[in-house]
Amino acid sequence: QVQLVESGGGLVQPGGSLRLSCAASGISFNFYTMGWYRQAPGKQRELVAKITNGGYTNFADSVKGRFTISRDNAKTTVYLQMNSLKPDDTAVYYCNAQNILTGRIDYWGQGTQVTVSS
Repeated sequence: QVQLVESGGGLVQPGGSLRLSCAASGISFNFYTMGWYRQAPGKQRELVAKITNGGYTNFADSVKGRFTISRDNAKTTVYLQMNSLKPDDTAVYYCNAQNILTGRIDYWGQGTQVTVSS
């Protein structure tokens, strides 16, 4: 059974930091590019960042310089370090696994809420 389980969300003040984790199981982790998306109320889901098996990364312009993404292939876990958080970062954050052979996003996690508010 495939599972992507996110954790680390919560309430943080503007300017603060959070680290999200996504633990994957039931997949051949090395065959997937791992990504983080987010969806704010009333908005479409958008890409935040993704990382290939080889460590190549890309980020949404809105988070460049503030967020970093990393992965631990041995632990089959991907991380999103979020610094200098802004109220506009408030959203449900989802982890996903994109098949490197087909290009399709095969799996999604259940999401974790991040709220940035004073």
